[in-house]
Amino acid sequence: MKLKNYAINQIIKRAITVSPKTTLLDARSMLLRHRISRLVVTENEKPVGVITEKDLVKTIYQIDGKSIENVRISEIVTKRLVTTTEDATLYDCARLMLNNKISSIIVLQKDGNLNGIITKTDLISVFLTQAAEPLKISKIMTRPVITVKPADSLLYVESVLMKNRISRVVVSRNRRPVGIITHRDFIPAKIPLWLRQFGDPKEIERYRMAEHPAEFKSNQLNYLVAFIAADIMTPNPVTIDVAGDVSEASLLMIRHGISGLPVVRNSLLVGILTKTDIVKAISLGNQ
Repeated sequence: MKLKNYAINQIIKRAITVSPKTTLLDARSMLLRHRISRLVVTENEKPVGVITEKDLVKTIYQIDGKSIENVRISEIVTKRLVTTTEDATLYDCARLMLNNKISSIIVLQKDGNLNGIITKTDLISVFLTQAAEPLKISKIMTRPVITVKPADSLLYVESVLMKNRISRVVVSRNRRPVGIITHRDFIPAKIPLWLRQFGDPKEIERYRMAEHPAEFKSNQLNYLVAFIAADIMTPNPVTIDVAGDVSEASLLMIRHGISGLPVVRNSLLVGILTKTDIVKAISLGNQ
């Protein structure tokens, strides 16, 4: 997929940064507050690592014998940085993301200081304005789709995400998508189903954004056993018809702040279109 303008300066944005001494609990709060998926770890204005939602999920649910309040970013940060400079192209960034299986690229200034960050979301936004020609969803969507059932335990859901190295899983019933679960759904305090259905919206928000969630004080694996997929899934997920265009899907992802869309035909699940699929299409644009 060729782009009309492939310079990266059109989409570089400021990164939200933390120091290696930041606690895991504070990092969690920042991700929720800014509604972002990653934080750049810096020392003396130079990037030294990245902390993602996935890193937090893995640590929170695998932590053993240590209070999460005492875990520092330096203990879990992803230190293998993938960077580029302002003279790179969007094609270059797309290939770097795919080859390294990451969702963001750190952009450096000439002196090695942090310039900004480019994410998969930024790349798919380019599709809306810079795509030289239309592209059908059926050409690039992923299939078959990995799914779970509404009654599956969260332990099983977590294992599906980790084993298959995916960022989201579709919750289906009779081949119809009824929900979706991402790594982000594991980070906030779990909101009981009864509270989500009948609670006051302000009470639900306080529960979700609690700085010291009660479940963090208990064994994480034991806590997961008590919940099922239906308890934390986002119900009635946004879907896209298999006959649609990728530009339409890109707009839906940006508008709803999501990274993947179940693809349906006559309301039945036939595939999934993710940001990775779109980035892959961009990476092949100048070849």
